[in-house]
Amino acid sequence: MAALFILAPFLLLLILNLPFKFLRRGLAFWLLTGLLLAQVLSSALHQRLLAYIHPGSLGLLLSFRLSLDTLASVMLFTIGIVALVALLVAKATMATESHKFNFINLLLISLTGMNAAVLATDIFSLYVFIEVTALSVFVLMAIEKNKFAIEGTFKYLVLSMIASIFMLTAVALFLLVCPDLSFPGIKAAFSTHSNPALLNFAVGLFLCGLFIKSGAVPFHGWVPDAYSESQAAVSVLLAGIITKVSGVYVLLRLFHSVFVASPNFQNVIMFVGASSIVLAALAAFGQGHIKRMLAYSSISQVGYIILALGCGTPLAYLGAVWHFFNHAIFKSLLFVNSASLEKKFGSSDMNIITGMGSQLPVTSTTSLIGLLSTAGIPPFSGFWSKLLIIIALFLAGKVAYAVVALLTGVLTLAYFLFLERKVFFTCSEIVLQDKGGVPLGIKLCEVILCAITIIVGLGFPFILSSLHYTWR
Repeated sequence: MAALFILAPFLLLLILNLPFKFLRRGLAFWLLTGLLLAQVLSSALHQRLLAYIHPGSLGLLLSFRLSLDTLASVMLFTIGIVALVALLVAKATMATESHKFNFINLLLISLTGMNAAVLATDIFSLYVFIEVTALSVFVLMAIEKNKFAIEGTFKYLVLSMIASIFMLTAVALFLLVCPDLSFPGIKAAFSTHSNPALLNFAVGLFLCGLFIKSGAVPFHGWVPDAYSESQAAVSVLLAGIITKVSGVYVLLRLFHSVFVASPNFQNVIMFVGASSIVLAALAAFGQGHIKRMLAYSSISQVGYIILALGCGTPLAYLGAVWHFFNHAIFKSLLFVNSASLEKKFGSSDMNIITGMGSQLPVTSTTSLIGLLSTAGIPPFSGFWSKLLIIIALFLAGKVAYAVVALLTGVLTLAYFLFLERKVFFTCSEIVLQDKGGVPLGIKLCEVILCAITIIVGLGFPFILSSLHYTWR
């Protein structure tokens, strides 16, 4: 039942906060691990279904419909993997049991919000669950009370509030002009309403809010600080999935099957996507901190998804969804690599950490594979999704955008090879204090994410055939 993806993490959150000390110390990690593994397996083996949920007496006032389609299953699968990786990284890197338990609680809240947003079929419920996720993010970013992390949290809070105002105003306008706030109701209004200008204005407001949530250019100012100053596990969660579900997934869902986007909207979406690809890649060159470089890389890779969405063809949409999954995996891998460096040397500053490949063979190897996938080098997973996007752009006659997407891959490869060479393979005379070995949990995450990147890349033809059969 689709509702279990929402109810299970919520009920576990309640259970873990019952006044039993052994739950806080002994079972919280293992219960959440089991829940996330169950989500990964069940979403991978999904069946198409629709379910109604009436939560107790609230059902008299509110009922909302949940849909578990192929796109939702891909999202739930991705959420489960990244959340599990973040949990393992938190167990390995957080200093106290109290911090770990607080992280588990906040992760359960964000998991409930993300799962519900993915399954929602009306725009008001979607907005509410995005905000539930955002509230947990504000606390997660400042969980260790670091001054710079709190500064990054404040930037994200301000911009997120602006995005929320745009989105809630848009929801109010939809309520005025649509028969209801369900996705089919909004879609029907585009063909039946006599005042399309008001509908288009609402779509524009909602689009601006989603661009802010996605961290797309020119609304990206919060992303580098949020990703680089957060605790290691929080960075993995933020970069890997939370901002993608809160912004990018909603774009994929609404602009493919709900909003009837005019050519002007498509041009705006493609321009924002191309700007994000190029400007963020150029900005990454000037970064001396690994996590800030990865943050700008995330903005650039999100640009590929937005660009494909603006193209509007079925092939471009497939490439966008595929790149969503690939980006979640290889970007989580690169942030786990950064966590490995922070755990061993206490820093991820490239001016301090140089020539560490021999001390961290697993990290250096998986980092190389992750960056090659990000740059779109075959046979890794990132190559195929970028190839689909570029081919779709060429076939749609968007040759200039296709060339931009292709050439920016060279820029991505350049700055990531610079990172790899400096951090892992440069001869260095700097002697760093070794703060201890890399925990097994981090190594396990590196190996698993790297294996997914390789297997998905090598098995792409079979996966593509399966997706074609499922979506046709």
